[in-house]
Amino acid sequence: MTSTLYPDLCIIGAGAAGLTAAASAAAFGVRVVLIESGLMGGDCLHHGCVPSKALIAAARHAHACRRGAPFGIVAVEPEIDFSAVAAHIRATIEEIAPNDSAERFEALGVQVIRAEAKFINRRTVVAGDYRIRARRFIVATGSKPHIPAIPGLREADYLTNETIFSLRERPEHLLILGAGPAGLELAQAYRRLGSAVTVIEAKRALRPFDAELARPLFRQLAAEGVTIFEDTLVTRVEHPGTGRVVLRYHRGESAGQIEGSHLLVVTGRSADLSGIDPVRAGIRRGVRGVHLDARLRTTNRRIHVIGDAAGGFSTHGAAYQAALAVRAALFRFGVRHDARLVPRILLTDPEIAEVGLNEAAARALHGRIHVLRWAFADNDRAVAERRTEGFIKVIASPRGRVLGAGIVGAHAVELIGLWSLAVARGMRLSDIVGHVPPYPSYGEVGRRAAIAYYAPHARRPLVRRLIGFLRMFG
Repeated sequence: MTSTLYPDLCIIGAGAAGLTAAASAAAFGVRVVLIESGLMGGDCLHHGCVPSKALIAAARHAHACRRGAPFGIVAVEPEIDFSAVAAHIRATIEEIAPNDSAERFEALGVQVIRAEAKFINRRTVVAGDYRIRARRFIVATGSKPHIPAIPGLREADYLTNETIFSLRERPEHLLILGAGPAGLELAQAYRRLGSAVTVIEAKRALRPFDAELARPLFRQLAAEGVTIFEDTLVTRVEHPGTGRVVLRYHRGESAGQIEGSHLLVVTGRSADLSGIDPVRAGIRRGVRGVHLDARLRTTNRRIHVIGDAAGGFSTHGAAYQAALAVRAALFRFGVRHDARLVPRILLTDPEIAEVGLNEAAARALHGRIHVLRWAFADNDRAVAERRTEGFIKVIASPRGRVLGAGIVGAHAVELIGLWSLAVARGMRLSDIVGHVPPYPSYGEVGRRAAIAYYAPHARRPLVRRLIGFLRMFG
């Protein structure tokens, strides 16, 4: 027998975006229904951020064994038990999973329905034995791997982010299609764990990031033995029948082939909305995905779309969107989504992090700008730890307002937080100069970059004359 529910908010999808929205809404004491047919925690917990960062952490420990010589410690080649690495990944997921469990959210006052959700009209969803007529809906159904149309690929035994973390044996030679953040993070991790790794990219590697920030990472990857083919078009995938995979490719005027033991496809992701029947919901889609306004509303204004389903593709971006959608849904606030406020990160070594406008975008939008840099090589903490590869790059308006920042180097993902705040609050470089970072810390590089903006002022004749005048008074 079907029961009808009338909650204030119905959320479809219990990944990072949906769970954040559910917890936020429940905190206000409103009636919330959360629908999920798959795993609680979604892609982030089971196939994305959590397992990949657990793998990267294991790889970082392996690499540390090899780089002790500069510190007077004999470098050794680590003995890697890949099945134990896989167990570490599973244990990490299991330890975090209770935070995303149905039991936890039910304790918060959320009604969790474990079933497929489908719109039957613009105001009603059916899920299992329930019919839900909510005041507002939030769709957070996530995304799925985009698989390119390469002859032979769909017949191949390829891996995606949804399957690679189930490996119990280390790949001998991992071929990776796609040199975006996920591809390069996994490339470095598997290389450090002993696999040969070749990355193939149809265009420029790390295309969304500032090319200047990417160069130190490419040098490091090459030094560690990761091979990257850019501007390389894979024309066919073949299987010799020996448990191997062969990629045939064109690169400029030349052609060739690469053979490996495993193939990982990370060529992007696409929003997964097909299961909810968006047509019946009144959700219009286009070439670039769902049509959304600044409040993340679809063409049916009762329905918001957030997270990967909205093309966000980052957990912190999903949390940001969830907060906006809840405010808009419950309070009708005139919120405005601004993708520039969401940091873009890469947890390789060195790390890369950006927020706001990069140099090219800032020049296109503002014309005249200031570009300020400070090298990690001039930071005492980085020198002591032998982690001097990298720099900060700050983009500011002519009057010193922070438009964006990019960092490549140790702890870049942690360091970008200050600049994320600066961009969000419209802060000026004088605000950055005014804060006091501890010494010694990597945080000093940001303040030193900001100080560089004011260095020319100290050399102005008027300033020098003022100092000379004041000297007359003692």
